[in-house]
Amino acid sequence: MSETHIDRQYLSAVLAKLLTIDSPTGMTEGAVDYVCDELRDLGVAFELTRRGAIRATLPGKQQSPNRAVAVHLDTLGAMVKRIKENGRLEVSMIGHWSSRFAEGARVTVYTDSGKTIRGTILPVKASGHTYNTEIDSQPVTWEQLELRLDARVSKGDDVRALGINVGDMVAVDTNAEFTESGFVVSRHLDDKAGVAAVLSAIRAVVTGKVDLPVTCKFLFTIAEEVGLGAPHILDGDIAELVAVDNGTFAPGQNTSEYGVTIAMKDMSGPFDRKLNRHLLDLCVANGIDHARDVFKFYRSDVASALEAGYDTRASLICFGLDASHGHERAHVDSFVAVAELLCAYLQGPMVDQA
Repeated sequence: MSETHIDRQYLSAVLAKLLTIDSPTGMTEGAVDYVCDELRDLGVAFELTRRGAIRATLPGKQQSPNRAVAVHLDTLGAMVKRIKENGRLEVSMIGHWSSRFAEGARVTVYTDSGKTIRGTILPVKASGHTYNTEIDSQPVTWEQLELRLDARVSKGDDVRALGINVGDMVAVDTNAEFTESGFVVSRHLDDKAGVAAVLSAIRAVVTGKVDLPVTCKFLFTIAEEVGLGAPHILDGDIAELVAVDNGTFAPGQNTSEYGVTIAMKDMSGPFDRKLNRHLLDLCVANGIDHARDVFKFYRSDVASALEAGYDTRASLICFGLDASHGHERAHVDSFVAVAELLCAYLQGPMVDQA
């Protein structure tokens, strides 16, 4: 096995850039363009699907059957559901996330004309001086929220005059912070940190001039947060699929906050036992900090692929994420561990050929 080096500075720089690009499900063009530019710079061939997902290829000695690594570019977000007569907006969530974490979020509304308007998502009862304890007793639901625009509006017609319509996309600010201790605190680390780890692994293989035994397709999907994920980008030659996403670092879970976590089971059922065993063995053989976990309320690109009928072995590897789908935090060491495992995996045989 060739020695590969994961460039932490490159990984952090890619992640920092991705976190500045709004990409809620349904509006991923900016993130797609950025990843395409990175792949071009690395000299990696790729193609775009009709829906706008990216399929990149690192060729190997064996071209068929081959393997794939999937990671998603889309994030949580919201959409304008209704223009209210008080000049505020009712919004509908994109992806599955609690309105509790939307309260106070700074956002950007994207109009059809390309104009953007800033705002804040707030509870309907938001003034402490007006509502006092009623603030604490109001329901935690999306129906109890409204979007306050940073514009001089007081009625629905004022909002419509700005060019805002029902169906406009609402992107949520990341508020990203990279700490000296190696933590990254930000919304949308799911799965932009995974994308940065995958690109870092690709870069390590390319710059290290590593000869791969098996061709690998890198699938950058654009609708994982709404359950669509990988099916529209897979092909019948893919015999192994490894998805990269977040693990849930929380009480009752076994996810590693600083290493890579192999998911054994999620809501869709157990992951492939033989492929999982292979990934765990690679961690041990290469001294990669790792753990294994079972997730309760979780789906990934793997679930949508298997439900679509693809006959492939499938596993999920994760970076550790605290407060997933909320005010997220993760450590760069965990991203690096994911990339290191990917490099080890890419250099080995397929499990049915080992």
